[in-house]
Amino acid sequence: MHGFFERAGFSAYLVGGAVRDMIMGKPAHDWDVATNARPEEVSKIFKKVIPTGIAHGTVTVIFMGNHIEVTTFRTEADYSDGRHPDKVEYAGRIEEDLSRRDFTMNAIAADLKDGTLVDPFEGQKDIKAKIIRCVGEPSERFNEDGLRPVRALRFASQLGFSIDKKTLDAIPGTLPVCAKVAVERFHDELVKMVTSPKPSIGLKLMEECGIMQLFIPELCKCRGVEQKGFHNFDVLDHLFYACDGTPCTKADVRLAVLFHDIAKPAVRAVGKDGTYTFYQHENESARLTQKIMDRLHFSRQCSTYVCHLIKQHMFFYESTWTDAAVRRFLMRIEYAQNSEVLNDLFDLRFGDLYGMNCQPASPDHLKEFSERIEKILAEQSALGLKDLAVNGKDLMASGIPAGKIIGQILNELLETVVDDPDFNRKEKLLNLAQNLYAQHNVGGNAGCN
Repeated sequence: MHGFFERAGFSAYLVGGAVRDMIMGKPAHDWDVATNARPEEVSKIFKKVIPTGIAHGTVTVIFMGNHIEVTTFRTEADYSDGRHPDKVEYAGRIEEDLSRRDFTMNAIAADLKDGTLVDPFEGQKDIKAKIIRCVGEPSERFNEDGLRPVRALRFASQLGFSIDKKTLDAIPGTLPVCAKVAVERFHDELVKMVTSPKPSIGLKLMEECGIMQLFIPELCKCRGVEQKGFHNFDVLDHLFYACDGTPCTKADVRLAVLFHDIAKPAVRAVGKDGTYTFYQHENESARLTQKIMDRLHFSRQCSTYVCHLIKQHMFFYESTWTDAAVRRFLMRIEYAQNSEVLNDLFDLRFGDLYGMNCQPASPDHLKEFSERIEKILAEQSALGLKDLAVNGKDLMASGIPAGKIIGQILNELLETVVDDPDFNRKEKLLNLAQNLYAQHNVGGNAGCN
């Protein structure tokens, strides 16, 4: 890519997270280039250019199958909305461009010509020391862009870095600007944080800095809510550490873990023995989570699944369970509709256990249950209406009229087959359906007399 810029008489630098990641020895994903070429000049250099942010000097170049954001060296001023500059001026040197960036670790440029690093704010030194530090005065950087404080906390979780004290201390004073951030932007940062290697780092800082109160005040209510018994932590720390201990990093699972006990403050009661009870907290937590995820503009599909995991997380397998009980569990968690739900629910359980005392549960904790489930699945047991040997058309063909009665009878047939899989044969089910229809008719007629 450098050759194209050089032949046109311009310089170009790789900037941002890609440079930081390469210095850390990690694979880079996002490619951002800064250049002294103006957008209209970049558009002449490359064949495929999309004017994605032309007002701010940015275009997207499609080069060798990659989408690369190319931005003209610029300086910025006046951020009345707490996010976007009111004034953008093109700059002549890469150093000027780097001075407008958020953190020193992100204010390093690599010359595309020979890889020479331009590091005016000692970002390499901070990367080596694992420190997140603002470029220049922290309060100025945070007042320019209210998302920057959230990004600082997210980077702490993702990279395992600490935040420079002066940078951290500046966050509470800039909360009014942070409050202006669009919920979609906070949403994105929250997802990156909870799917990071150690979410508790950023989540704790979010609480301490006051950002959590701005966006998820329901979580703050969990602070100080003790759980005498098996838990070593209050509800909030339990939720934070549970995220750390969840084996998978899927966003919907980690979000379910973060919110799975969020309604405990609302349902907590003191039992006769003096210990706390949290009856039905899973249902109330799902209801509260739905409100939070709607407010943060998560998709309906995501929020519905997260809430489903939360509702189902209170399962307690015992060896005394019958095969029918195992099948009913699979039906309850809607395994037939989504086979991933089982692994996701188990991952939530391991996270929940870890969050009790920051000790991982034994890998064999759910081994017997898993083996029982594998056996049931190998038998191809009926777990939903689609698994029955008959359907609605079969029932109507046998003389049962169309209507709600068809659905009622199919559900009763499924209950029978769950208890006795051998009953899942067309002839048996049709005979049973006729008997059930006759019973419904008798019941219906009796109710009319």
